Amino acid sequence: MQSIVIVDYGMGNLRSVQKALEKVGHGAVISGDANQIAEADKLILPGVGAFCDAIARLHEAGMVAPLVAHIHAGKPFLGICLGLQLLFTRSYEDGEHAGLDLFKGEVVRFPDRPGLKVPHMGWNHIHIRRRAPVLQDIADNTAFYFVHSYYVAPADPDIIATQTDYPTPFTSMIWRDNIFATQFHPEKSQRAGLQILHKFAALR
Repeated sequence: MQSIVIVDYGMGNLRSVQKALEKVGHGAVISGDANQIAEADKLILPGVGAFCDAIARLHEAGMVAPLVAHIHAGKPFLGICLGLQLLFTRSYEDGEHAGLDLFKGEVVRFPDRPGLKVPHMGWNHIHIRRRAPVLQDIADNTAFYFVHSYYVAPADPDIIATQTDYPTPFTSMIWRDNIFATQFHPEKSQRAGLQILHKFAALR
């Protein structure tokens, strides 16, 4: 059986991701050990909190090199929420902070508009632009659970898998080759979210 490691860098509800995977029949280990991350067949990078703290903790714990090596080796990778944002060039959350730069683009805040609540929190629909393998059996316009104030603006529109309106379209999922990353929380999104986690865990 292929090993799934949920990356523990002190940011996010890791146990909820692990429990969601267990619910669909897949075991996963929560680990902050760089060697275990390097040896994993599949990696999940969740995250809740500030971008600057997250990128600092990944560097301090020596996790960046094995994480990037995993991706470059073509092994499946799933980023969730902050785990999506960290893949990009830079974030403007509380200043300007360099990300992993695996994708060119920026992490920006929702604009201040009358009637627009920030953070964007609760259920919202995805519009499928490219049907990634993990979106098999997910209908267009399915609702997922979001909680975030910042979103990614990719330089390359071809990596966008889904968009969501709030009120204008933003990128809610990206996909390129072995890399999948969602702004929404599949572990909090009931049946549809569990389906995505199952499809990811079953990838070969």
